[in-house]
Amino acid sequence: MTRFLPLALALVAALPDLAAAQDHRARAARILRTTPLIDGHNDIPDAIRERGGLDSVDLAQTQPRLHTDIARLRAGGVGAQFWAAYVPVSTMEPDSPTRPAVYALEQIDLAHRLCRRYPAVFADAVTAADIDRNFQAGRISCLIGIEGGHAIENSLGALRAFYDLGVRYMTLTHWRTIDWADAATDSARHGGLTPFGEDVVREMNRLGMLVDLSHVSDATMMDALRVTRAPVIYSHSSARAIANHTRNVPDSILRRVAANRGVVMVNFNPPFVSEARRVYELRRDSVQAAMRAAGVDSVARRDTLRAWNARAPVVTLQQVADHMDHIRRIAGVDYVGLGSDFDGISGVPQRLEDVGKFPDLLAELLRRGWSEEDVRKATGLNLLRVMREAERVSGERAGAGVR
Repeated sequence: MTRFLPLALALVAALPDLAAAQDHRARAARILRTTPLIDGHNDIPDAIRERGGLDSVDLAQTQPRLHTDIARLRAGGVGAQFWAAYVPVSTMEPDSPTRPAVYALEQIDLAHRLCRRYPAVFADAVTAADIDRNFQAGRISCLIGIEGGHAIENSLGALRAFYDLGVRYMTLTHWRTIDWADAATDSARHGGLTPFGEDVVREMNRLGMLVDLSHVSDATMMDALRVTRAPVIYSHSSARAIANHTRNVPDSILRRVAANRGVVMVNFNPPFVSEARRVYELRRDSVQAAMRAAGVDSVARRDTLRAWNARAPVVTLQQVADHMDHIRRIAGVDYVGLGSDFDGISGVPQRLEDVGKFPDLLAELLRRGWSEEDVRKATGLNLLRVMREAERVSGERAGAGVR
């Protein structure tokens, strides 16, 4: 019998930790019953498009190859979701079969039809008041953000038309520098925003469309923060001090975001979360490029890629919380949010595998000593404040500067 004593003692010692974990989870669930969780970026429209369109994917059924379905949205306590109208930069090529604006229109149409297909679950929203009203009615708000400013094809008229179709943020660039703004992951051509790019920001302020600075260069961030009169958002970016990816936000700009009263919505993409994972993937991609240059056949390259991916450093929920902690420390708790990038990323952190796992992240913040009010802010109240302030700025500027 005595040989079981150490095990029994270990189990007894673990009971307080288990009870604490259950308490944090219960507190997270209570927060989600009273505060809408707002996720800044989910790519399900393009994931559905790639699978053949809306008739090919039923979100009322379990979707094991996707991060998103209705049951998991409910389990995750999601109260409002920005669906990304992602526009590939390849649409800018002269031989592209679809122009950027048309691709964006199709994505917006898909998002609206997705929302209206499940009226008992989803409801359209374009204002903070809409989100509050839908949440009280037990429905998940559907909002739309265009991912890539090339979608407007250098036209303020197109920008206004997209707003009229329900778009409430636009990411100024995607992976490639465009005619009026430099991207984070491409060569700089303008040193930030061009004069037309500044006009885009001003017109977004006038309309009440949120300026999204995910994907843009540091110089573009600085120019946008100088020009804007409304708070900005980063719909899916994290802290560069934790993972040195150019898509993340450096501390110097986090402080400017706080002065602007914007919000940085933390991304779950593993190389944006973990510096070890970022460096590992850079090495992996270099090996793949060298193999292609050497003429290695595709089967061998695929096998090598699988081997590298199998050994990749693990990324965890706790590391995502580290980014939220860092943004809270540098900018303040009023300027942090959630921007998962689900269904737009190939890998996910452990314990954040899908939209159903948001309560575990909130429980981790509570475990770290965040107050319930601070967790409510990061969950959704910060983004609601940003929307209300953008709506106020729009009301003050109505009729000014229309071109």
